[in-house]
Amino acid sequence: MQIVRDYDYVDQADRGASVAIGNFDGVHLGHQAVIDIARGAAARLGCPLGIVTFEPHPRQFFAPDAPPFRLMNAEARAHRMEKLGVALLYELNFNAVLSALTAEAFVRDVIVAGLGLRHVVVGADFCFGKGRKGDTALLAEMGAELGFGVTVAELVKDAKGEFSSTSIRAALSEGRPEDAARMLGHWHRIDGRVIQGDQRGRALGYPTTNISIDGLHPPRFGVYAVLVDVLTGPLAGSYRGVASIGVRPMFGENKPNLEVFLFDFSGDLYGEELSVALVGYQRPERKFDSVEALIAQMDADSDEARRLLAGHG
Repeated sequence: MQIVRDYDYVDQADRGASVAIGNFDGVHLGHQAVIDIARGAAARLGCPLGIVTFEPHPRQFFAPDAPPFRLMNAEARAHRMEKLGVALLYELNFNAVLSALTAEAFVRDVIVAGLGLRHVVVGADFCFGKGRKGDTALLAEMGAELGFGVTVAELVKDAKGEFSSTSIRAALSEGRPEDAARMLGHWHRIDGRVIQGDQRGRALGYPTTNISIDGLHPPRFGVYAVLVDVLTGPLAGSYRGVASIGVRPMFGENKPNLEVFLFDFSGDLYGEELSVALVGYQRPERKFDSVEALIAQMDADSDEARRLLAGHG
């Protein structure tokens, strides 16, 4: 998959795609439906399948001090797009210049002159341009005028409501990873590089790998049954485990992170890339009266995680 970050400097070979446009935070089933329509148009037109998205997320650009809200970082999103067969990821730099473009200028400068797109697919609620003044009607009108196709996809929902990044965040905040997975079409994953921890787990008989959750929407703090893919290094592979997300109150207030204990595993993962899928929420984090009580609970947590993961690949 080719990643393009500047619409002013695009090789001719990277122009002319059929694309879905959006932020695609989480790449949930609604997003995947939009991408599938773009895939069909790409096959019909004989051109590459592409995605137009933005980095940083526009919400992050306009409100940098707001609480973290992203379901996935840019690397995890790109990895998911590659799995979906996307050939061209136009991950455009969202900066003061791009944010100041009117809707009409965005179409002319980015879609037509910059990327030379042949077909564009957006969701029914898509808005764009300065002040979000552009809508799907304007996009379709300008597409007809300037020579690119436009498809507006209906929003995807089930009996419980629309599939949206907002609904997925709510499910994760409430400790409902199964509901998040229902909307995502896959387990919610936290991807990142293994960092140095406090190494307390090793002394407790539970050596853990630590991943930062900086910049991400924090799921409900507590203990989870997890499926883990080690993506890099000599120990790359798929594992099962139990994880804790939170501030580790047994040892004072700490910066929130993700700690994972892999079952039936031995080895050094420092610096490697992991992808951790949240399968089942087990309990909130808590402070124990003694280290012995903590270890007993960790034993119980591990047993419960093994039970929850039985049957999951």
